Amino acid sequence: MEFMESSYDGDYKNSRMEGTGEYTLPTHTRYVGEMKDGMFHGKGVLHFPNGSKYEGTWEKGISIEGKYTFSDGLEYKETDWDYCDAKDRRFYSERCNGLKPAGESQLTDRDPPRAIPGGCYDSVDGFYDPSTRVVKDYDGNFLRNADDQEHDWIVGTCRKSWDEFVGHCPRGDTLEEK
Repeated sequence: MEFMESSYDGDYKNSRMEGTGEYTLPTHTRYVGEMKDGMFHGKGVLHFPNGSKYEGTWEKGISIEGKYTFSDGLEYKETDWDYCDAKDRRFYSERCNGLKPAGESQLTDRDPPRAIPGGCYDSVDGFYDPSTRVVKDYDGNFLRNADDQEHDWIVGTCRKSWDEFVGHCPRGDTLEEK
């Protein structure tokens, strides 16, 4: 596992992961739960680096049932999902804590939002640099290379760093006069 940059701390049987333990993937996603024959098997929780988690029941490495909880505590529902739909576009934190006063925007569910490095986009699980087509986590660690479809989605929908100069323009020095 060290070769794959994964780690395991837990029970073994016949040199295979079996019993209970904690398996950490190269992406820093952690599985804590039951193992059998080297696979997730039984009850377990996947903890994602962004603070969200998936609690489930596994059979031979495949999730057969479970629930996903976002880092802010919102639980995903396959049916009757009423969060961020056409009728109600508020962030979950706004639903829980109320809206900000007029004139104060909330750009993300995180308030204040993360500062995005120049020329990059916040791709929800990290920052995307379109010049290199690389997504890095918020700590700067490599996550993945974006394919064409992901590149188009990020550039078309995600929040971008501020890349324009906005400042004071003294009277008599306006763009119309130049």
